[in-house]
Amino acid sequence: MSEGLNGLPPLREVIARHGLAASKALGQNFLLDEQLLDRIARIPGDLAGQRVYEVGPGPGGLTRALLRAGAEVVAVERDARCLPALAELREASGGRLTVVEGDAMAIDEAALAGEGAHIVANLPYNVGTALLVRWLGGERWPPWWASLTLMFQQEVAQRIVAAPGTGAYGRLAILAQWRSEAKLAMKVHRSAFVPPPKVMSAVVHLRPIGAPPGVRAAKLEQLTAAAFGQRRKMLRQSLKGVPGALEALEALGIDAERRAETLTVPDFVNLARALP
Repeated sequence: MSEGLNGLPPLREVIARHGLAASKALGQNFLLDEQLLDRIARIPGDLAGQRVYEVGPGPGGLTRALLRAGAEVVAVERDARCLPALAELREASGGRLTVVEGDAMAIDEAALAGEGAHIVANLPYNVGTALLVRWLGGERWPPWWASLTLMFQQEVAQRIVAAPGTGAYGRLAILAQWRSEAKLAMKVHRSAFVPPPKVMSAVVHLRPIGAPPGVRAAKLEQLTAAAFGQRRKMLRQSLKGVPGALEALEALGIDAERRAETLTVPDFVNLARALP
């Protein structure tokens, strides 16, 4: 840890001095517990000398923890009110923090953070799922990122790691699990945030694994969108609009009267592979 980071004032003091009330419109909830933040920064493994991409650092609580872990951090912040606090942190970081003002949904993060960066973020609630789907999508695999360590509302986190046959299992689980290893790394009580959100939160950790051969991501995304867009309906009804899907079900011996949540991730992969 650099001497500059040791001399930083407490986060609460930084927030008060800069008048950083969390913005509901931006989906902000600030996490201030330094020990908890250090635990989150340890989830990806040893970050010493590693590059980390962070979305929505706010006053820089998680950013501090990532810097303490030895990472070089690129942080994208949309809220201009937070930039002065982040500038102070950049000064203390000894050149290991780059702050970019902008909308994470409109940024080429691979170009910004570079190949092999870890993504670690307490994601703003209003864009978290959209960013995850983007990072998990596309035909290129392995992706540009080395791992994802992301804070979500607990309900969303459970959807990412859900098993077949459960209420939480759906499109997000399949997109996360078909070529990644996804696990729920830790739960975070609502009282740890300022202001406390109405729901509990959790951190998920994802690492890329080998992609099954012969499957295009676009086909799997099309298939899961149709299957879970009408999840209470039988597959013969929900998939009838997907060319070749009913024939693929028959060829694979999957009963068309089953519902989407009963199929495993390999089932969906095999179906996507069989589509024209």
